[in-house]
Amino acid sequence: MQFIRSLLFTILFYLTIILVFIIAMPALVLPNKATLICGKILAHIIIFLLRFILGVKVTFSGIENLKKNERYFVASAHQSLLETFILQAPLQYPIFILKKELLKIPLFGWYLKKIGSIDIVRDTTTKDNLNFFEKIKSNIQISKRPLLIFPQGTRVKFGERLPFKKGAGRIYEALNLPCVPVALNTGKVWPKNSFLKHNHDIEISFLEPIEPGKDKNVFINDLETKIYSSIDKLN
Repeated sequence: MQFIRSLLFTILFYLTIILVFIIAMPALVLPNKATLICGKILAHIIIFLLRFILGVKVTFSGIENLKKNERYFVASAHQSLLETFILQAPLQYPIFILKKELLKIPLFGWYLKKIGSIDIVRDTTTKDNLNFFEKIKSNIQISKRPLLIFPQGTRVKFGERLPFKKGAGRIYEALNLPCVPVALNTGKVWPKNSFLKHNHDIEISFLEPIEPGKDKNVFINDLETKIYSSIDKLN
């Protein structure tokens, strides 16, 4: 039964992404908000699929830390593909950082550009990368949307403690904005490198913001401590 549920969820998960993307295509010629709404719709559909197929309830806590009309950025733990989508439900149209190669994919790349995604060429120094932090700062100031980053740099298994990337500290320093850490346990439902999905409720916790003004290395240490200690408390 677990295999059948996992198979059904996987099929509908990717099919939903494709269908929402197709529906979003006409929005590419409309104002940005029309395209951004598609991401929020996708998040709610995936939350529904989790509940309906896997019996998994998604709970958000600490929403009060996402203060309306105030600028901030979000640094989330990364354990599965799920949070990439479902975090768009409570967040107000987050800005993503992604590999430059993704923007070259026909149609899909246009969609990513339309929603204001910021591209980077990994593990190399380019002219664009040198302006990377200024690009982030400019995008946030113009759009007034929160940046969403995954400071671990990749998906990790639930309970695994991967050191955070130094780039998160440089972003914190460049933006000079409060950072809202996010602890979650999505890895218990969809573990890294696993096809099987598990029946375990998802908890996503928005923690108290880390205020700007700290040394970037102190910030990284505080961010790691906050997120990992909070994950330890999740079921």
